[in-house]
Amino acid sequence: KMAEKQEEPSNTQNGEPDNAEEGEEKKKKKLKREDLPPFEIVTGERLPAIFFKFQFRNVEYSSGRNKTFLCYVIETQGKESVTSRGYLEDEHAAAHAEMAFFNTILPQCDSSLRYNITWYVSSSPCVTCADRITETLKKNKNLRLTIMVGRLFMWEEPEMQAALKKMKSAGCKLRIMKPQDFEYVWQNFVEQEEGEEAKAFVPWEDIQENFQYYEEKLAEIL
Repeated sequence: KMAEKQEEPSNTQNGEPDNAEEGEEKKKKKLKREDLPPFEIVTGERLPAIFFKFQFRNVEYSSGRNKTFLCYVIETQGKESVTSRGYLEDEHAAAHAEMAFFNTILPQCDSSLRYNITWYVSSSPCVTCADRITETLKKNKNLRLTIMVGRLFMWEEPEMQAALKKMKSAGCKLRIMKPQDFEYVWQNFVEQEEGEEAKAFVPWEDIQENFQYYEEKLAEIL
């Protein structure tokens, strides 16, 4: 069932099926068959290495990278501390992974507990998701959120810059992923071949320069 789910979204890779009507039919059938929530979202323990290598790459121009992968670590501090982790991916035609996190992974925050949440995301949130993050943090004072991003999304847009500033003022820590952070994701969130020794993370050529480039941009914005 899992494999079926993961293969299907490729029909709508560019957001729209070739034939919108046919796509709608398929979607309806699919919803009936699987009884899924209204967005296509895949959650899993670990993401395939090929997705990581493509989507998380901190390139300047992210053509074709129209999905968001969100790896999360939640530390819940109550009488006992509990840590949970996982990942979400979205189809851009529907809800974004950031929204899905608040809707499905953390729908109710228990106000008697404190949550320290770290996201490792392939790119920074869009304006709508950034606003939702700001609202959620303002409402839930017991929530601490750090977002580590591979790339900045549409950072030249004034609207986007304003949304990122609002997130910061709501207490969200926004950071650009360093090579060590990519390595952390590789070790903790990416599938390793069965029966093999965990493969070492191989940094791509311009990983350090791209990190510095985005870090400067983010510092200018914030």
